[in-house]
Amino acid sequence: MESSHYRKALRKQTQRLKTKIKGTLKTLVARLPLLSGILQNRFVRGLFLSAYQSRYALSGLTLTAVMLVLGIRNLDQHSPIQASLAGNQDVTLDAFPIQIPHLRYGFALDTFQVTEGSIQPNEFLGSLLQEHGLSSVEIQELVQNAEGIFDIKSLRTGKPYTFLAKAGKEKPDYFIYEPNVYVYYVFDLNGKSVKRVERPVQKKWKTALGKIETSLWNAMTEQGLDYALAAKMEDALQWSVDFHHLQKGDRFQLLYEQEYINGRPVGIGQVYVAHYQTGDNEFYSIWYDENKELQGYYDLEGRPMNKGFLKAPVKFSRISSRFNPSRLHPILKRRRPHLGTDYAAPYGTPIMAVGNGVVVEARYSRGGGNMIKIKHNETYSTRYLHMQKFASGIRAGTTVKQGQIIGYVGSTGLATGPHVHFEFLKNGHAVDHTKLSFPPPDPLPESELPKFFELRDQYMKILNGGS
Repeated sequence: MESSHYRKALRKQTQRLKTKIKGTLKTLVARLPLLSGILQNRFVRGLFLSAYQSRYALSGLTLTAVMLVLGIRNLDQHSPIQASLAGNQDVTLDAFPIQIPHLRYGFALDTFQVTEGSIQPNEFLGSLLQEHGLSSVEIQELVQNAEGIFDIKSLRTGKPYTFLAKAGKEKPDYFIYEPNVYVYYVFDLNGKSVKRVERPVQKKWKTALGKIETSLWNAMTEQGLDYALAAKMEDALQWSVDFHHLQKGDRFQLLYEQEYINGRPVGIGQVYVAHYQTGDNEFYSIWYDENKELQGYYDLEGRPMNKGFLKAPVKFSRISSRFNPSRLHPILKRRRPHLGTDYAAPYGTPIMAVGNGVVVEARYSRGGGNMIKIKHNETYSTRYLHMQKFASGIRAGTTVKQGQIIGYVGSTGLATGPHVHFEFLKNGHAVDHTKLSFPPPDPLPESELPKFFELRDQYMKILNGGS
């Protein structure tokens, strides 16, 4: 009973405070119209409303002093506060929309002059900074401080950059370079420091399935899938599935990670299961990384998918000419053995080593143009002809890994268009690699199989609609 009486008294006291505050405001608005714009000042408005709504007393004298100090003008006569004072309405924070600053790269961009652009061909960091007012000495100091954090030679054509300059300053204060959606670099042009920032990535498991009607590309796009997923699927199945001979009616099924930044899909992560069915043949490729030394793709029984050699040296190409000992040469117009397979692809498409080995030749030949020969073991070697150019660091004596880029598709030498002529040699003699079969590799060690089977079963359950 006593508590109820106390609450009633408190409500009456609060109502009297409200009435007193409104009366004070009406007087101020009537007598000081040039100063009443204080209510449009975000800080004071927030201070007043917080006090008003939380029922803390705010005296008319204190409010008047704040208004006189700030001297802000021009209160809109149709504003919510005027309407409230004219009537008997309560003022709420909902009447005042809060403007959230535009944050990017950790900066409130509203407080800077922003200049955006993208790296142009043959544009370098030094020249870009000079164009924006930095001296050679300042650039050199910045470059030295960037060592171990950012390689100044890694600028790539088309990648975005941003300069931030504080108001009234001729020279920028910050330079931001964004090589991809996952990371960006902040150059403090005053402190001459460089910082690498990784955006937090969220990952979510997803499944996909499709049926080949015309092409893998169409099968992916019809499902609304990122085409990068096709490349990941080929990575998982490249030792077993010939992606140059996909058939209508073939089916695929995938369990993979979708990557998000701030809720927006930005890329494809790891593919955990890739399943491909063509006719009566089925292939499963399951990712295993519980043991980092053995991580890779395995079949359902724990045998490595890696068969020693890739099916082809170029992704997403087409076979334009097959192995044929009596082919009519398209340029010479006479019968001449074609002792390899031609993979047609656009200029500059990466060419990969089909297996581990050592480069024994990297040179120009009159007929084959830029060519590379790799010795894989005492039995097998491969040759790659008509390259546009070699990859950086590739020369005779270089050790290469399976899947490593060794050059780029071109049409050097005797060639009618961009392609790579690929030869597979067994004991020094060219053979048709599309007809070769190799013995299966050894499975995972016995100690690893229980963990592998546990993961396999978990993945397969999710892939087939379980949880």
